[in-house]
Amino acid sequence: MTQIGDLFDLSGRVAIVTGATGVLGGAMARGLAVAGARVGVLGRREERTKNVAEEIVDYGAEALALPADVLEREQLEGVREVTLERWGRVDILVNAAGGNVAEATVADDAEVFGVPEDALRRVIDLNLMGTLLPCQVLGETMARSGEGSIVNVSSMAAQWPLTRVVGYAAARAAVENLTRWLAVELSVKHGAGLRANAISPGFFLGEQNRAMLLNEDGSFTERGRKIVDHTPAGRFGEPEELVGTLIWLCSPAARFVNGVVVPVDGGFGAFSGV
Repeated sequence: MTQIGDLFDLSGRVAIVTGATGVLGGAMARGLAVAGARVGVLGRREERTKNVAEEIVDYGAEALALPADVLEREQLEGVREVTLERWGRVDILVNAAGGNVAEATVADDAEVFGVPEDALRRVIDLNLMGTLLPCQVLGETMARSGEGSIVNVSSMAAQWPLTRVVGYAAARAAVENLTRWLAVELSVKHGAGLRANAISPGFFLGEQNRAMLLNEDGSFTERGRKIVDHTPAGRFGEPEELVGTLIWLCSPAARFVNGVVVPVDGGFGAFSGV
């Protein structure tokens, strides 16, 4: 009989985390390392990728700094070759890269009709194409073995029409659809051992949204207060609270889980406000 600990053990697995220089992506990269995986730290900021990789190595795990832009196929192909040369395989791909573009939002005193087209294209490219391209380049390696786990990162904005974030919400909704499509496509053509799922975080403080949610003195902004009041947990999430769901989706414990989007939101999505 399989031991419970073995179900969640990622020892020997090779994981690449895009957006690993961010708050949430960094927590995910560290969490995978704690579970035993060797971790490729992929991000645009070269110095930061090295820092995150060094933190993981200092913990006692294996890590590799992989500076690259998720929107540049040639750079992703370079990441693939470096990873295969170092570790010989790719078992896990976590697509945590993404974010909002300020110009693709609609302020309370503005209208959606004037949102610049180029800003909308940038936010859609960053979130949708920035997920699809790594799936194409790195997922192909997993397809050859017929095994692997792709975990995309979505958002509450994909399911709930949050005000302001028109471009980001549309892009993240597309990521959820892409996740389900890939789950079917990859499993049918390359075997049930190759899976695609997604995590939908609730509200976590990061580099991009901190000023929107907190005042300089640490108190809630009006928007931050509305969010917390609509979250049964009564607070924002901590980045490490994404790790348990991530490890589960990447591990043998979830080998029959495919094509799902798992909310990690403190109950935000379940609350009607009444």
